[in-house]
Amino acid sequence: MEKLLGKTLNELQQVALEAGLPRFAAKQLADWIYKKRVTDIDQMTNISLSGRKALKEKYEIGLYSPSAEAISNDGTKKYLFQVAPEKFIESVYIPENDRATLCVSTQIGCKMGCKFCMTGSLGFHGQLTATDILNQIYSIPDSLNLTNIVFMGEGEPCDNIEQVLRSLEILTAQWGCAWSPRRITVSSVGYLKGLVRLVQENECNIAISLHNPFSNERQEIMPIEKVYPIKDIISFLKQTDWSHQRRLSFEYICFGGINDSQRHVSGISNLLKGIPARVNLIRFHEGVDCENQKMNASIETNMIKMRDDLTQKGITTTIRKSRGEDILAACGMLVNALKDNK
Repeated sequence: MEKLLGKTLNELQQVALEAGLPRFAAKQLADWIYKKRVTDIDQMTNISLSGRKALKEKYEIGLYSPSAEAISNDGTKKYLFQVAPEKFIESVYIPENDRATLCVSTQIGCKMGCKFCMTGSLGFHGQLTATDILNQIYSIPDSLNLTNIVFMGEGEPCDNIEQVLRSLEILTAQWGCAWSPRRITVSSVGYLKGLVRLVQENECNIAISLHNPFSNERQEIMPIEKVYPIKDIISFLKQTDWSHQRRLSFEYICFGGINDSQRHVSGISNLLKGIPARVNLIRFHEGVDCENQKMNASIETNMIKMRDDLTQKGITTTIRKSRGEDILAACGMLVNALKDNK
């Protein structure tokens, strides 16, 4: 059965016509799927009985529930979704004060091979469809409480750009979920081929995984640097208009003795000169097995000094809290735990 969740308005128009419905029924279908969040075609009461019967011969809504969940002491919740036989992805729900953020995956595993990321150890097992991406948002118990969505789970969003852009269109269109793009952030390691389209074809916030300002050192932990050097990413971003409310940020995991020195602070400052961006310093989850490479989290005093020094250099810098470490909240850890149990 084909899934209705994940279809654009143009595609729903074709669905309506094939079911013998008028073209305007596409907006009714979109309203039932994306706003009213029905789980069955029979719930679409303003669609004729014959139309619903025709739809059910070929389509279903396409929602499916998490197959497992883990709840942290700090309120973070991690969900496991089975997207195909023996293939799983993860989403993380992070409540904080008046915000509730969901971190969604875009691929099954990842090709990028970053040495500090557990997802890289999973290998790459396929692209998620827009249905799979949106299902993570619609099928968690706290779905209606969400205030923010971040595309920072398993996979590189810009390496699955067609399905990511489709998901963003549905999330932000008035006929769809009607979310403000300012409530959505898409992260990338700097996969420039897709990043160009991501920046040019939607207005969501962008987060770049930096982790080291020096090309030779970045290559050692992020193989993407060999294909798309960070200097090329910065050059492209400098050509983009960031004068509106759209936010650009750089994610920076701090590894003790590796990328947390004053030399790195100066390198970050020089690299980002002229870009109105913020830097988010992130403490490394030491439970992650980095392909037998010994990598430790920076001590708190080092991170505080980095934050203060970068701020003094005119770069807004924050230290992001670690959440959900007791439930294996780093991407890929719950999937690996599942494999270990099997």
